[in-house]
Amino acid sequence: MKLGVFAVLFSDKSFEEMLDRAKESGLKAVEIGTGGYPGDAHCKVDELLESEEKRNEYLDKVHERGLTISAFSCHGNPISPDKKFAEESHEAFVKTVRLASLMGVPVVNTFSGTPGGSESDQSPNWPVTPWPPEYSDSLEWQWNEKLIPYWKEQGEFAEKHNVKVGLELHAGFLVHTPYTMLKLREATNDAIGANLDPSHLWWQGIDPVAAIKILGNADAIHHFHAKDTYIDQENVNMYGLTDMQPYGNVKTRAWTFRSVGYGHGTEEWSNIISALRTYGYDYVVSIEHEDPIMSINEGFNQAVKNLKSVLIEEPATEMWWA
Repeated sequence: MKLGVFAVLFSDKSFEEMLDRAKESGLKAVEIGTGGYPGDAHCKVDELLESEEKRNEYLDKVHERGLTISAFSCHGNPISPDKKFAEESHEAFVKTVRLASLMGVPVVNTFSGTPGGSESDQSPNWPVTPWPPEYSDSLEWQWNEKLIPYWKEQGEFAEKHNVKVGLELHAGFLVHTPYTMLKLREATNDAIGANLDPSHLWWQGIDPVAAIKILGNADAIHHFHAKDTYIDQENVNMYGLTDMQPYGNVKTRAWTFRSVGYGHGTEEWSNIISALRTYGYDYVVSIEHEDPIMSINEGFNQAVKNLKSVLIEEPATEMWWA
């Protein structure tokens, strides 16, 4: 496995400065935003699509520092009832897949999206309970009329371009659990898989190691984000896990994103890395830092240090003892 970083963390730096920071930290890969929520601070997609020379110069800067690009990321909502945002998200995804294909980047990360609850809705609607029955009716309509048709077409598009799609399992979007991931994959094709982030699993009550086993057995993990979550049980008792307080309300929130090692300890992260290796994922572990009580530099540095202590980098050897 290789250690990398989701480079939106350093959006205030130039492309070259970001790459230098990654190299100085001993990383081997960068994940780069190409639009949508992550922005495009380090990758102007249209410029690169138009010029082979610029693409080669771009890749040279990455490779001369001993780095690779693990993924392009353009998280958005391509099936939003907000037509303008849906089109912007779709356009960013299509262009990113084309660019990834041209530049040999194997994965494009994004969200599955969430439509309205009906054709007349103007805002996304995320059903979380089967009763009253209108919630179940809305969910069935969302999957059959919006989610599956969209990703069936885009999965075929990605496959033709030899690119895998890493859908981040993120609450608020229709694909947010191992079950919903596999359900969509079965209805589309194998180009559709997971960008697995344990931080979003923990606060849903899902054991990341178990999720890795489920998705790994289906060869459905295309990319991996390294981010932690702290669960404050006293606050869970008050607000529940679907806590809608702003992320900055750390004292009262039921859960808070943390840098790796500050929500769960070394043993848990060691189990996660071991499960990834055991169940077939031997690619990049990409650090994502959204810790509200740590600076960018300190949170990043601590994540690097903690992950280096558990990362399995070398290939397994023969069992010389047996």
